[in-house]
Amino acid sequence: MTNEEVLAVFREAGALLEGHFILSSGRRSPVFLQKALVFSQPDKSEKLCAALAKKLTEKFGKIDVVAGPAVGGIIPGYELARQLGCRSIFAERVDGQLQFRRGFSISEGERVLIAEDIVTTGLSFRETVEALEALPGEVVGGACIIDRSGGRADVGCELVSLASVNFPDYDADDLPPELALMPAVKPGSRGLA
Repeated sequence: MTNEEVLAVFREAGALLEGHFILSSGRRSPVFLQKALVFSQPDKSEKLCAALAKKLTEKFGKIDVVAGPAVGGIIPGYELARQLGCRSIFAERVDGQLQFRRGFSISEGERVLIAEDIVTTGLSFRETVEALEALPGEVVGGACIIDRSGGRADVGCELVSLASVNFPDYDADDLPPELALMPAVKPGSRGLA
């Protein structure tokens, strides 16, 4: 799939929003990808993840476990695992740190792929890499549906994205005038109790 084809899926789902948004990183942007609207539709999730799974197989070969951070990595991680024919696990925050709980484990020698929905700064990705360092297995790389950093984010491993875009984002203290005039909305999940 091309970048435009991926964004078309988001548009069809009403998930490509324009306004003044506070991203999970705290940065501000005139564009927000409300991926929950895409991942609430199994046909759209399957279409995107099947295309990404093909790219991943070509790049990394066999994957044994797909691991993602909660909340954003759960659905795409599960669907990628289904497409790749392997297990899916997720890390969740405990006292501010990502940990694998619920009996999730990785065996020595298993090839692990980290999966996320959208990458902006790479923070959740890096935290997932750190959480996986406590477990056996080999992190072969990472995957996301959309890399909105245009390849600039440090994710702590090699990243394969289905689409790469470069939507503008700004420090809250350095907004363009037209964005500063709009009320800011925080539609993401980081920081929810």
